[in-house]
Amino acid sequence: MAAAITPIEGGVTAPLGFRATGLHCGIKASGKPDLALLVSDAPAAAAAVFTTNLAQAAPVLVSKEHLAASGGRAIAVITNSGCANACTGPQGLADAREMTVLTGRALGCDPRDVLVASTGVIGVNLKMSVLRAGIPTAAGRVAADGGLLAADAIMTTDPFPKSAAVEIALPGGRVRVGGMTKGSGMIEPRMATMLGYLTTDADIDALRLKRVLTEACRFTFNAITVDGEPSTNDCVFALANGASGVAIDDVTEAALFEGFREVAKTLALGIVRGGEGATKLVAITASGAATEADAWTAARAIANSLLVKTAIHGADPNWGRLVAAAGRSGAQFALEGARVRIGDLVLFEGGRPFDDRAPKAAQYLQGPDLDIEVDLGAGGPHRATVWTCDLSKMYVQINAEYRT
Repeated sequence: MAAAITPIEGGVTAPLGFRATGLHCGIKASGKPDLALLVSDAPAAAAAVFTTNLAQAAPVLVSKEHLAASGGRAIAVITNSGCANACTGPQGLADAREMTVLTGRALGCDPRDVLVASTGVIGVNLKMSVLRAGIPTAAGRVAADGGLLAADAIMTTDPFPKSAAVEIALPGGRVRVGGMTKGSGMIEPRMATMLGYLTTDADIDALRLKRVLTEACRFTFNAITVDGEPSTNDCVFALANGASGVAIDDVTEAALFEGFREVAKTLALGIVRGGEGATKLVAITASGAATEADAWTAARAIANSLLVKTAIHGADPNWGRLVAAAGRSGAQFALEGARVRIGDLVLFEGGRPFDDRAPKAAQYLQGPDLDIEVDLGAGGPHRATVWTCDLSKMYVQINAEYRT
């Protein structure tokens, strides 16, 4: 069903019955916020999608365990930034579990109702002494207007916090969807993003919530890339506490999905726009594909091409790099039917280049928001869009110095 969706303020705590906070507990030497706590006032239906990277961090494993043990229920999500707690062996698992125990004790709930996430440097153990003091402090500070504090506390190399919320008008009343995310580098989500959190006060069961979350991620978080690197810690959590009193059924599920997709898209594009060293947000569309899978394969290959990304950074309308990336992507491709569009300028079509249009295309590529389309020439109706960013010298500098 179609429903009116209105952007609102408040981020992850915009839906009724959610509180959050963020603070510095001592993990980051910089003194910046490094601990975030999101709490539902009532037990919430919970769902999540996780990284497909086989090198999975301890908090990913623990959150999976807790969702299975609770049958898809959660009350809180505790997150630290500045340390990924990844590749840390049995001690890392023990530390992630202790984070949930500390949170459960501070909130008066079962630790299995607590999900956990971490982000930062891989291969470093958590400073549990500061978390043992910080988590109870955070539990005492959670507030209905604390969403922006939490969004700030989950950041690592992000240049700005990412937060969004909408209100959906349904026949039974109004429901809200809120969210926050972090991510700037090591970004090519596959069933997740770096760290993402979506909340709603709709009354929805865990199975239906998982379906809505997974589909929303497919067109948003799973359609972005900064550097083609799925992380060890990727996860997106969704909590639905029913505080609005509006139940979601087969008729209204589609409207809730649109709300989730709207919030997730805003957050996902924020990740790309704030990508490490990024100066341009680029929509790459692969069209004319024989299958939907081919469309996604080609769009992702073009979006991840280092040659394409560096050409875009230099405002070079090098359409040959776009054609080459599409042709080697593994998708069905026919050069004689291929077509390349940069902005509203066609630079290659029917086997013929239009290099006289290159100066205008170069001028267009100097802008911050770009639209590029490659028709694969396969004659099919399928298309897919992946959002990416340019690759700059700053990206190299950030990642060359990440640990030092």
